[in-house]
Amino acid sequence: MQEATVKVWDPLVRIGHWGLALAFLVAYLSEGEPEWLHSFAGYTIAAYLAVRLVWGFIGPKHARFSSFLFSPRKVIAYLRDLPRGKSERHLGHSPAGGAMVIALMLSLGGTAFSGMALLAAEEGEGPLAGYIAQTDTLGAAQTAPVVRYEGNDEHHEGRGDDSVWEDVHEVFANLTLLLVLLHLAGVAMASIAHNENLPRSMVTGRKRA
Repeated sequence: MQEATVKVWDPLVRIGHWGLALAFLVAYLSEGEPEWLHSFAGYTIAAYLAVRLVWGFIGPKHARFSSFLFSPRKVIAYLRDLPRGKSERHLGHSPAGGAMVIALMLSLGGTAFSGMALLAAEEGEGPLAGYIAQTDTLGAAQTAPVVRYEGNDEHHEGRGDDSVWEDVHEVFANLTLLLVLLHLAGVAMASIAHNENLPRSMVTGRKRA
């Protein structure tokens, strides 16, 4: 007899989930080359995050933030019980899954914003071009403050804003990659603990009733 299932994930959540994963993969592996592809992937991420933020308030039950925002105590308890197979099964996001959704949204948001800031600083382009001044590489090198250390002849020139944004962008990108790896590990463990294929449910939208 076929097991009864129930609809959990709506199309926007499902398509957005896989589209976001693909966009991040493209952006991370391209590393800015070619720039148009890297930028397109970044804008795709930013656009979906904006839509998902709104959907978290007006979407169906399991898409809403109110359905998967748990206290830190519940998140820790779920993670503690998961390896032992004693964690409580949730039809929507589990406490750990909900926490990961928020962490990924924040990290991806930081990655997208810093990427747009870097584009504005380096090329004077993008939606932040009017807010973040473009760095004149030659001018910055000529006017950058020099820090002189007594006892040696080392000179350390100040770095342009584009270098700062590049560092921030790289930190957020690597943090996002780490979160993705933790997410994959968590999904695998939860699938085993609850005896269900969680990745498949994000394709079909249905889970065991």
